Amino acid sequence: MKRLLFPLLVISFAFMPQKKTKIIFFGDSITQAGMQPGGYIARIDSMSKKEGFSDKYEFIGAGIGGNKIYDLYLRMEDDVLAKNPDMVIIYIGVNDVWHKTSAGTGTDADKFEKFYQAIINKLKAKNIKIILCTPAVIGEKTDFSNPQDGDMNQYSNIIRSIAAKNSLPLADLRKAFLHYNLKNNSENKDRGILTSDRVHLNAKGNQLVADEMWKVIKQ
Repeated sequence: MKRLLFPLLVISFAFMPQKKTKIIFFGDSITQAGMQPGGYIARIDSMSKKEGFSDKYEFIGAGIGGNKIYDLYLRMEDDVLAKNPDMVIIYIGVNDVWHKTSAGTGTDADKFEKFYQAIINKLKAKNIKIILCTPAVIGEKTDFSNPQDGDMNQYSNIIRSIAAKNSLPLADLRKAFLHYNLKNNSENKDRGILTSDRVHLNAKGNQLVADEMWKVIKQ
Protein backbone atom coordinates (compact mmCIF):
# COMPACT_ATOMS: atom_id res chain seq x y z
CA MET A 1 0.00 0.00 0.00
CA LYS A 2 2.82 2.39 0.89
CA ARG A 3 4.46 1.64 -2.46
CA LEU A 4 1.32 2.85 -4.24
CA LEU A 5 0.81 5.96 -2.12
CA PHE A 6 3.61 8.15 -3.55
CA PRO A 7 2.78 7.53 -7.24
CA LEU A 8 -0.89 8.23 -6.51
CA LEU A 9 0.02 11.53 -4.83
CA VAL A 10 2.15 12.52 -7.81
CA ILE A 11 -0.66 11.69 -10.25
CA SER A 12 -3.20 13.58 -8.14
CA PHE A 13 -0.98 16.67 -8.00
CA ALA A 14 -0.44 16.56 -11.76
CA PHE A 15 -4.18 16.74 -12.36
CA MET A 16 -4.87 19.46 -9.81
CA PRO A 17 -5.90 22.81 -11.38
CA GLN A 18 -2.91 25.16 -11.31
CA LYS A 19 -3.27 28.70 -9.99
CA LYS A 20 -3.38 31.23 -12.81
CA THR A 21 -1.18 34.31 -12.78
CA LYS A 22 -3.60 37.18 -12.19
CA ILE A 23 -2.67 40.25 -14.25
CA ILE A 24 -4.43 43.61 -13.79
CA PHE A 25 -4.22 46.30 -16.46
CA PHE A 26 -4.42 49.62 -14.62
CA GLY A 27 -5.23 52.74 -16.61
CA ASP A 28 -7.68 55.11 -18.28
CA SER A 29 -10.25 54.90 -21.11
CA ILE A 30 -7.76 53.17 -23.42
CA THR A 31 -7.54 50.32 -20.91
CA GLN A 32 -11.29 50.46 -20.25
CA ALA A 33 -11.85 49.84 -23.97
CA GLY A 34 -9.12 47.20 -23.93
CA MET A 35 -11.48 44.66 -22.38
CA GLN A 36 -14.02 45.05 -25.18
CA PRO A 37 -14.00 42.70 -28.22
CA GLY A 38 -11.00 43.69 -30.32
CA GLY A 39 -9.44 45.64 -27.44
CA TYR A 40 -5.79 45.11 -26.55
CA ILE A 41 -6.52 43.09 -23.39
CA ALA A 42 -8.96 40.85 -25.25
CA ARG A 43 -6.30 40.38 -27.93
CA ILE A 44 -3.65 39.45 -25.35
CA ASP A 45 -6.07 36.88 -23.94
CA SER A 46 -6.60 35.40 -27.41
CA MET A 47 -2.87 35.39 -28.13
CA SER A 48 -2.12 33.61 -24.85
CA LYS A 49 -4.65 30.89 -25.64
CA LYS A 50 -3.28 30.40 -29.17
CA GLU A 51 0.19 29.93 -27.69
CA GLY A 52 -1.06 27.33 -25.23
CA PHE A 53 -1.21 29.49 -22.09
CA SER A 54 -4.98 29.36 -21.49
CA ASP A 55 -4.42 27.84 -18.04
CA LYS A 56 -1.58 30.15 -17.05
CA TYR A 57 -3.01 33.68 -17.05
CA GLU A 58 -6.08 35.57 -15.90
CA PHE A 59 -6.41 39.06 -17.41
CA ILE A 60 -8.41 41.77 -15.61
CA GLY A 61 -9.07 45.31 -16.84
CA ALA A 62 -9.09 48.19 -14.34
CA GLY A 63 -9.39 51.20 -16.63
CA ILE A 64 -11.64 54.22 -16.09
CA GLY A 65 -12.13 56.97 -18.67
CA GLY A 66 -10.53 60.31 -17.87
CA ASN A 67 -8.20 58.91 -15.22
CA LYS A 68 -4.86 60.48 -14.46
CA ILE A 69 -2.03 59.23 -12.28
CA TYR A 70 -3.52 60.49 -9.01
CA ASP A 71 -6.87 58.84 -9.83
CA LEU A 72 -5.03 55.54 -10.08
CA TYR A 73 -3.36 56.17 -6.75
CA LEU A 74 -6.68 57.00 -5.05
CA ARG A 75 -8.50 53.90 -6.30
CA MET A 76 -5.73 51.33 -6.26
CA GLU A 77 -6.77 49.88 -2.90
CA ASP A 78 -10.22 48.82 -4.14
CA ASP A 79 -9.50 48.24 -7.82
CA VAL A 80 -6.10 46.56 -7.58
CA LEU A 81 -4.80 45.54 -4.15
CA ALA A 82 -8.11 44.07 -2.97
CA LYS A 83 -8.01 41.66 -5.92
CA ASN A 84 -4.60 40.24 -4.93
CA PRO A 85 -2.96 40.34 -8.36
CA ASP A 86 0.34 38.70 -9.18
CA MET A 87 1.19 41.41 -11.71
CA VAL A 88 0.02 44.96 -12.49
CA ILE A 89 0.56 46.72 -15.80
CA ILE A 90 0.41 50.51 -15.44
CA TYR A 91 -0.63 52.32 -18.62
CA ILE A 92 -1.31 55.99 -17.85
CA GLY A 93 -0.18 59.48 -18.81
CA VAL A 94 -2.30 60.60 -21.78
CA ASN A 95 -4.84 62.50 -19.69
CA ASP A 96 -2.16 63.94 -17.43
CA VAL A 97 -0.82 65.67 -20.54
CA TRP A 98 -3.98 66.11 -22.64
CA HIS A 99 -6.13 67.64 -19.89
CA LYS A 100 -3.64 70.45 -19.34
CA THR A 101 -4.90 72.12 -22.50
CA SER A 102 -8.33 70.53 -22.96
CA ALA A 103 -9.64 71.04 -19.42
CA GLY A 104 -6.92 72.75 -17.39
CA THR A 105 -6.77 69.75 -15.06
CA GLY A 106 -3.63 67.92 -16.14
CA THR A 107 -0.81 66.82 -13.86
CA ASP A 108 2.44 68.74 -13.43
CA ALA A 109 5.53 66.67 -14.20
CA ASP A 110 6.86 66.63 -10.63
CA LYS A 111 3.51 65.50 -9.21
CA PHE A 112 3.19 62.90 -11.95
CA GLU A 113 6.49 61.36 -10.95
CA LYS A 114 5.70 61.40 -7.22
CA PHE A 115 2.28 59.76 -7.61
CA TYR A 116 3.71 57.19 -10.02
CA GLN A 117 6.45 56.23 -7.57
CA ALA A 118 3.93 56.07 -4.72
CA ILE A 119 1.87 53.53 -6.70
CA ILE A 120 4.98 51.45 -7.33
CA ASN A 121 5.90 51.56 -3.65
CA LYS A 122 2.49 50.20 -2.64
CA LEU A 123 2.68 47.39 -5.20
CA LYS A 124 6.23 46.48 -4.19
CA ALA A 125 5.16 46.31 -0.55
CA LYS A 126 2.75 43.51 -1.57
CA ASN A 127 5.41 41.74 -3.67
CA ILE A 128 3.39 42.34 -6.84
CA LYS A 129 5.24 42.25 -10.14
CA ILE A 130 5.00 45.49 -12.12
CA ILE A 131 5.26 46.43 -15.79
CA LEU A 132 5.34 50.10 -16.80
CA CYS A 133 4.16 51.53 -20.12
CA THR A 134 4.84 54.87 -21.76
CA PRO A 135 1.77 56.71 -23.11
CA ALA A 136 1.59 56.23 -26.87
CA VAL A 137 0.31 59.32 -28.69
CA ILE A 138 -1.86 62.41 -28.70
CA GLY A 139 -1.74 62.83 -32.44
CA GLU A 140 0.15 60.61 -34.89
CA LYS A 141 2.17 63.10 -36.93
CA THR A 142 5.75 61.93 -37.19
CA ASP A 143 7.49 65.32 -37.42
CA PHE A 144 6.75 66.17 -33.75
CA SER A 145 4.24 68.84 -34.75
CA ASN A 146 1.42 67.38 -32.64
CA PRO A 147 0.64 70.05 -30.00
CA GLN A 148 1.37 67.79 -27.02
CA ASP A 149 4.47 66.06 -28.38
CA GLY A 150 6.81 67.96 -26.06
CA ASP A 151 4.95 66.94 -22.92
CA MET A 152 4.38 63.41 -24.19
CA ASN A 153 8.10 62.98 -24.69
CA GLN A 154 8.84 64.47 -21.26
CA TYR A 155 6.34 62.27 -19.41
CA SER A 156 7.49 59.20 -21.33
CA ASN A 157 11.05 59.97 -20.26
CA ILE A 158 9.86 60.25 -16.65
CA ILE A 159 8.36 56.76 -16.89
CA ARG A 160 11.50 55.39 -18.53
CA SER A 161 13.55 56.86 -15.69
CA ILE A 162 11.21 55.40 -13.04
CA ALA A 163 11.45 51.98 -14.70
CA ALA A 164 15.26 52.14 -14.72
CA LYS A 165 15.46 53.42 -11.14
CA ASN A 166 13.20 50.64 -9.87
CA SER A 167 14.62 47.91 -12.16
CA LEU A 168 11.19 47.33 -13.70
CA PRO A 169 10.31 46.06 -17.18
CA LEU A 170 8.95 48.62 -19.63
CA ALA A 171 6.65 48.41 -22.63
CA ASP A 172 7.74 51.52 -24.52
CA LEU A 173 4.55 52.22 -26.47
CA ARG A 174 5.62 55.79 -27.29
CA LYS A 175 8.66 54.46 -29.12
CA ALA A 176 6.73 51.62 -30.80
CA PHE A 177 3.99 53.94 -32.10
CA LEU A 178 6.48 56.45 -33.51
CA HIS A 179 8.44 53.65 -35.20
CA TYR A 180 5.25 52.24 -36.76
CA ASN A 181 4.06 55.65 -37.95
CA LEU A 182 7.42 56.50 -39.51
CA LYS A 183 6.96 53.41 -41.68
CA ASN A 184 3.21 53.62 -42.32
CA ASN A 185 2.18 57.29 -42.09
CA SER A 186 3.85 58.79 -45.15
CA GLU A 187 1.15 61.50 -45.37
CA ASN A 188 1.90 62.64 -41.80
CA LYS A 189 -1.75 62.28 -40.71
CA ASP A 190 -2.65 63.08 -37.12
CA ARG A 191 -5.02 60.09 -36.84
CA GLY A 192 -6.28 57.00 -38.64
CA ILE A 193 -3.08 54.94 -38.58
CA LEU A 194 -3.14 53.48 -35.05
CA THR A 195 -5.83 55.69 -33.49
CA SER A 196 -9.37 56.70 -34.38
CA ASP A 197 -9.21 60.18 -32.84
CA ARG A 198 -5.52 60.92 -32.17
CA VAL A 199 -5.68 59.08 -28.80
CA HIS A 200 -7.97 56.04 -28.66
CA LEU A 201 -6.84 52.90 -30.44
CA ASN A 202 -8.20 51.46 -33.66
CA ALA A 203 -7.79 47.78 -34.55
CA LYS A 204 -4.14 48.15 -35.61
CA GLY A 205 -3.36 50.23 -32.53
CA ASN A 206 -4.91 47.67 -30.22
CA GLN A 207 -2.89 44.92 -31.89
CA LEU A 208 0.35 46.86 -31.59
CA VAL A 209 -0.25 47.51 -27.88
CA ALA A 210 -1.16 43.84 -27.38
CA ASP A 211 2.02 42.71 -29.15
CA GLU A 212 4.27 45.04 -27.15
CA MET A 213 2.72 44.16 -23.77
CA TRP A 214 2.56 40.44 -24.46
CA LYS A 215 6.29 40.36 -25.23
CA VAL A 216 7.07 41.91 -21.85
CA ILE A 217 4.56 39.75 -19.94
CA LYS A 218 6.15 36.56 -21.28
CA GLN A 219 9.61 37.73 -20.29
